[in-house]
Amino acid sequence: MTNLRSQRRLAAQILKVGQDRVWIDPNRIEDVEAAITREEIRKLIHEGVIKPLKEKGVSRARARKVHEKKKKGLRRGPGSKSGAARAKVSKKEAWMNKIRALRKRLRELKAEKVITESTYRKLYVMAKSGKFTSVADMERYIKAHDLWRKR
Repeated sequence: MTNLRSQRRLAAQILKVGQDRVWIDPNRIEDVEAAITREEIRKLIHEGVIKPLKEKGVSRARARKVHEKKKKGLRRGPGSKSGAARAKVSKKEAWMNKIRALRKRLRELKAEKVITESTYRKLYVMAKSGKFTSVADMERYIKAHDLWRKR
C-alpha cells in the first residue's frame, strides 16, 4: 500500500472537503504518487483521477414510514406517551371513567336487589360528590356501613 497522505491532504484543501471525502482512482495510483505539487494535484482533479465523494446524509426513509403510520392513527398507544399521569389522561376523562364505572355498578346492585332504592339514591349522590375513589372503595363503604339489603 502506497502512502498518499500528502496528496490526499492537498486534494482535500483544493476541493475544500475533508480528507475522508477524497476519492483517488485505484488504477492511476502511480500518477497520484508522482504528483507532489498543488498544480499537479489540480491537473489530476481536472482529469477526474481525484474526485470529491458525495456528502453522506441521514436517510429520511424510516421517518417517512413512521409519519405515514401516524397519519393512519397508528403508533399513538400508551407506550408512545410521555409525561405525568394527568398529561396522559385528562382530569375530566379520568372522572368520566370513574363515575361511569361507579354508576354502572350501582345499577347492577339495584337490579340484583342487593341494595334498596333509597340506599341506591344515597350512594349515587355520594358518588357524584366524589366520595369514592373506585368501585372497590364504594363496595368497602357499603360493607363497612352495612348497607346491604336485609333478606
